[in-house]
Order: sequence, then C-alpha cells, then structure tokens
Amino acid sequence: MLSVGIIGCGKIAQVRHIPEYIENGNCKLIGFYDKNPKRTHEVAQKYGGIAYGSYEELLANKEIDAVSICVSNHLHAEITIAALRAGKHVLCEKPMATTLADCEAMVRTAEDVGKKLLIGHNQRLAPAHKRAKQLIEEGLIGDIITFKTTFGHSGPETWSIDAGRDVWFFDKNTAVMGAMADLGVHKTDLIQFLTGETIVETTAKLATLNKKTSEGKPIGVDDNAFCIYKMSNGIIGTMTASWTYYGPEDNSTILYGTKGIMRIYDDPKYAIKVLLNNGEKINYELEGIQTNENQTKSGVIDLFVNSILNDMETELSGKIALSAMRAVFASIESSNTGRTIAINQD
Repeated sequence: MLSVGIIGCGKIAQVRHIPEYIENGNCKLIGFYDKNPKRTHEVAQKYGGIAYGSYEELLANKEIDAVSICVSNHLHAEITIAALRAGKHVLCEKPMATTLADCEAMVRTAEDVGKKLLIGHNQRLAPAHKRAKQLIEEGLIGDIITFKTTFGHSGPETWSIDAGRDVWFFDKNTAVMGAMADLGVHKTDLIQFLTGETIVETTAKLATLNKKTSEGKPIGVDDNAFCIYKMSNGIIGTMTASWTYYGPEDNSTILYGTKGIMRIYDDPKYAIKVLLNNGEKINYELEGIQTNENQTKSGVIDLFVNSILNDMETELSGKIALSAMRAVFASIESSNTGRTIAINQD
C-alpha cells in the first residue's frame, strides 16, 4: 500500500488527482500542502490526513512514498527535484517545467536517485488515442503524410480554485507560458505518440489575441499558438492551441494517410472516424475525451501507482516527456525570433 502526499490542493488536485487516488485500492492519501493554509486544512479534513505548513515538511515525512505536484508552473522543477531527493516518486502536472534545463535536471535527478518521475500527459491514455495508434500501426490509413491537431477552449478562467479573469495561468511570473504550454504541450506530445516519430523542426507563432485581465490589460502570456511541425520521418503538419474558442471545446486530431483519413475526437458520436480512399467508412464509438466541463477518469494515477508497485517504465515518464518539451521551447524560440528552429532530440 503506497502512502501518497498532495502538493498543491487546487482544482486539478481536487478534480482529478485526489478522486483517482481514492478510487485506486493500492494507495492512501496521508498528507497535503497548499500555499493557502485554509485550503490545506479543508482538504486534509475532508479526505483525512495531515495538513502541512510547507512542502518541505511534507517531504520530510518518511512514510510518504510518492507525491503529486499540482502547483503553478514556475515551481514544478524546484519541488519535483526536492521530492525526488527526499526519496519520493513523483507525478508532476504539465508543463513539465519552464526551462529545458530544468526539465533535463528533473529527469537526471530521478535517474540518479532511482525514483519514478511521471508527467501528466493524459491524452496518451485517452481510449480513442490508444485505439487510433493501434489502427495506425496496423496500416489502416497507410503511411501518414500530414496532420492537423488542435486543442482549444474558452480559457482557464474557471479551471482554477480561484476562478476569474486574474487566474494564475495568465500571470507571467507564475505560469511563465500560456496556451502553448497548457494545451499545446498535450497535442505536441500526442502527435509524437500517434505517429511514433519525434518533432525535429518547428515554425511557430505565439500571440496574445484576446484575453485581458480584470483591469482590461492583455494577459502576460500567449492565448494562442500556431505551429508547423516537421517529424523525424518527414511528415509535416500543424498544431494549434487556443484559449479563445468561445464555443464547444475542440480536442481533435486529423491524420491524412496514403490510404485514407482518420478523424479523432472530431465527431460528437464517434470518437474515431475513418474514411478510406476506396469509399469505405469505418466508425468507432468509444468513450469521449475529458473536457473542462466533463471530467472522466484519466488513468494517470492508476498508471503512476502501477509503475511504482511493479517497477516499470511508462509512456508518461519524464524522459519521454522531454521530447515534447524540446518542441515547446523551440516553438517559443521560433515565435520570438521569426525563424524556423531545428530541434536536437538526442
């Protein structure tokens, strides 16, 4: 039985991490910390466990085997490395960290101390994405030529325990990055998962097009990101991330192959729709993907717990996440410089 601590008791912890730990029969929650002491005590009282006054105090508890890190982006590396050095396995929310050097330090530390480090790239675990990868590997749509992958919704204003137009997601000091790191990292990681290839080149534009603070000033980070990715086998496609889709959430991926087209999470009824060049149409009715309004079990917590108990590597390992983060940081560089950026994935 694993003993688990939660660092950061905001919405992502309360909606996803804590409920999934409770549902998992192989672990128990025994400690909580949040920068807001009142929230820490409320969560500890609700779920049972110790309310800590600092994350250092929580990490000093030798009974805790593993932690979920659900704090704002700028603290991911600091707390992850401290937790690993304290002998804890770590599940860290995305984006992994705010610099590539910090991402690499997190992976290096996990390897040095022999502990698991997983990053919450939950889209790899979505039923349609797992099934789509199988179908692609079986050759259903032939060789992929190009793709369009999109993640857009109306923004994170409600996706914070402190909801409103001044959420931490919009603060350059705490979030550091905007839609590109919040949503774009998911689809960046996903396209590598689906194609089995890595991104080796990016041409990108990040911009703040619409979001404003309560004072009417543009937010401090990007609310839209547009990327052209070149994959290691020559595939070229687009990735779009947006906080300004003021309507239904778009979490679709469309793959164009030599034998046909595969549309994933692009239809309200069918999670996968395949249209082959011989006229055949194949529809797959699978579980819908998580949205901000419709939370379903992500599978991330079960995978994290299982990876520890069975000492196994997973597709959510920090080492694998590095590849997507390199593409994210390269895209930011591309946008800042107006140049296409080659990515060293070694």
